[in-house]
Amino acid sequence: MGILPQFGNVMWTLAAFVVALSVIVAVHEYGHYIVARWSGIHADVFSLGFGPVVYSRVDKRGTKWQIAAIPLGGYVKFMGDADAASGKDGEVASSLSAKELRRTMHGAPLWARFATVSAGPLFNFILSIFIFTGIFWSSGVVTSPPVIASLHALPFEGITLKPGDKLLEIEGHGYEAEDISEFLAALEPAALITYTVERDGQKIEAQGPMPSPAIITSVAVGSAGAKSGLVVGDVIVSADGTDVFRFQELIGIVSASEGNPVDLTVWRDNEFLDFSIAPTRRDIPLPDNSFETRWLIGITNGLFFEPTTERQSFTTAVSLGVERTYDIAALSISGLYHMATRKISSCNMSGPIGIAKASSQMASAGIVAFIGFLGLLSTAVGLFNLFPVPVLDGGHLVFFAYEAVVGKPPSNTALRVMMTVGLVLILSLMAFALSNDILCP
Repeated sequence: MGILPQFGNVMWTLAAFVVALSVIVAVHEYGHYIVARWSGIHADVFSLGFGPVVYSRVDKRGTKWQIAAIPLGGYVKFMGDADAASGKDGEVASSLSAKELRRTMHGAPLWARFATVSAGPLFNFILSIFIFTGIFWSSGVVTSPPVIASLHALPFEGITLKPGDKLLEIEGHGYEAEDISEFLAALEPAALITYTVERDGQKIEAQGPMPSPAIITSVAVGSAGAKSGLVVGDVIVSADGTDVFRFQELIGIVSASEGNPVDLTVWRDNEFLDFSIAPTRRDIPLPDNSFETRWLIGITNGLFFEPTTERQSFTTAVSLGVERTYDIAALSISGLYHMATRKISSCNMSGPIGIAKASSQMASAGIVAFIGFLGLLSTAVGLFNLFPVPVLDGGHLVFFAYEAVVGKPPSNTALRVMMTVGLVLILSLMAFALSNDILCP
């Protein structure tokens, strides 16, 4: 009996990973293909996946579109290419006329080659912006003052707040005041506090929990919390024998443990469950793109209610989508720098297993969470391909820059050597990331 659920989880993880990777690779390679076509470069093959061909068809332009058996990437093979890595086929090139040579990647003008190679990462960034724009535009922003749409289930008796209540004050303090964060941080923790609300046109007082109780809204894949069995919707009511009424209290207790097991009492479906969880060290990004090492169990929290939202303008959503994409790229670069300088653990780099698990977790969390993960992963793939490493798009762009300055491309021998070195570097990085998936806690 135990094998079937495990097998099902593995298949679900693989399916989510293949779907996520296939979408991102298809967009990336289509960027190369369509800009090449616009630039007068002919594509012989557009392949989603590697290895034996499962399905193929040839379009009216003579391009073979195919799906291959190994769904771990894809490629566009242009006219005159010796292989999927765009190596030059000298024998074919020498037999082509000047007009035909212009339709090859290697015989096209420098601007056409530069545009074609740049288009792959660019389309990844465009996909991310499109996804985040859609999420921001459809989800909207919380109204101010906030209005309760629904209340989360909590183990506290005496809650008199109701859906539809507009929150005006917390313990007599205006919700929109500039110092609300400082006020809430200084507020004495309690099971229930007093809210001033507008209900049915009248201003009344009602009882409710702390604004941010220790209710779990997400559990990080592979985290100490996930391994211990914590799930979304759990409410942590005590930690190491101390009552917990807000999430900040739990953070303090977990941080003070310095990795020693923390005993938690959790309320789930009207039952109280006990857990003992050993926090793990994690490097957390800060607003200035630096990192801070903390002890974590891998959970996040939210408000005790779901607020109503208002749809924002499309231009605002686009601006937020661009900003989100930029933030992901900047944080990724910062993370790599901090790992390279050993300021944070190299375990922050995930390999295919970690990405597959994250894909599965996001798919399980819902379509919006999964699409948001696609946006994040698309930015990461676009950025990775811009690294100036031979084999990657960034390496080709470096070759083009060299050609623009010197007046001719690197020799075929130099290109072969650099491509081999680049391939070794990429394979080494993949092996390192895979070892992180297996060995890191």
